[in-house]
Amino acid sequence: MATGVRGLHVPLVTPFDEAGAVDLAALERLAEEVLDAGADGLVALATTAEASSLDERERDAVLAVCARVAADRGVALIVGAGTNDTRTTIARHEALAEVEGVTASLAVVPYYVRPSEAAIVAHFQAVAARSPVALVVYNIPYRTGRGLGAQALLELAATDGIVGVKQAVGALDVDTLELLARAPRDFAVLCGDDAFLLALLLMGGAGAITASAHLCTERFAALMTAAGAGRLDEARAHAEALLPLILALFAEPSPAVLKAMLHEAGRIATPDVRMPLQAASPAALQRARRSAPARSSARAPARAR
Repeated sequence: MATGVRGLHVPLVTPFDEAGAVDLAALERLAEEVLDAGADGLVALATTAEASSLDERERDAVLAVCARVAADRGVALIVGAGTNDTRTTIARHEALAEVEGVTASLAVVPYYVRPSEAAIVAHFQAVAARSPVALVVYNIPYRTGRGLGAQALLELAATDGIVGVKQAVGALDVDTLELLARAPRDFAVLCGDDAFLLALLLMGGAGAITASAHLCTERFAALMTAAGAGRLDEARAHAEALLPLILALFAEPSPAVLKAMLHEAGRIATPDVRMPLQAASPAALQRARRSAPARSSARAPARAR
C-alpha cells in the first residue's frame, strides 16, 4: 500500500505574481520541471506551499493544478490535509475523495493545542478511519510543539490506512532508528529533514519529501538512485555537494530563500512570500547562490513510477 509514497517527492512552493495572486501557470511549470529532472512525485499544500496563508479558493486551485500534472504524468500526489482540529482534518480528508489521483495525505501532528502523545495517536486513527486516501503522518515537533516517539509511531504503522511518516525531528535519533528497525516493511519512513537524506536512506528509509529538491533536482534523484544501488561513494559525493545549499535554503524561515533562488533563476515571477513571513535577505540569497553545487554529469536512471 505504501509503494506510491516511496521515492523523491517535491513539496511545491506556491508562486505569487506581481499582484500577489497565486500564479498557477508558474506552479504548473515547476511541477513539470521537477518531474522532468527526476522527482517521483509531488506534494501539494504542504508547509513549503504556505498553505496556511491560502484561502479555500486558492487551496482548491493549487490542488487542481498539482492533481492534473500528477495524473498526466502518472506520478504520486500527496496532499497536505492536516490541521490542529480533528473534525476539520477529517473534513479535509473526506474532500480528497473528489480529487482524482491523490495517492495519500500528509497529515501533520496537531499543533498549538499540544495534546498528549496518546491523544495524537487517537487523532490519527480517527482520521484514518474516515479518510478516502491513505495517510502519511507528518512528525515535526519543531513546528508543532509535540512529537511522536518510536512506540507511538509503531502503533500508527500498525493502523489500517496509515502508510508512512514524514520524519522531521532534526536528527537521525534513536526513535527514528527504532522505527526503521521495527516498522512493517510496507510502512514508508520518509526523510523530512533534507540534510539527513542519505543517512536515513542508508538506514532503511523509503524516500523523502524534500523542499530543497526544487533546485538541483537531478542531483537529489541521483543521490537516491546511487544509495539504492549501494554505490555509497557516489551517493556521499552528491550528499556532500548538496549540503551547503540545503543549509543555506533553511538559514531563514522557509520558503523565503528557496523562492528567492527560484525567482533569480527565472522560474517564478516574484520571490514573494505572504506575511507574516518576510522575503529572504540579500545576504541569505547570496549565501544560497554561492552554495549551489555545479550540475553533475551523472543522471539518475528513470525509476519505476
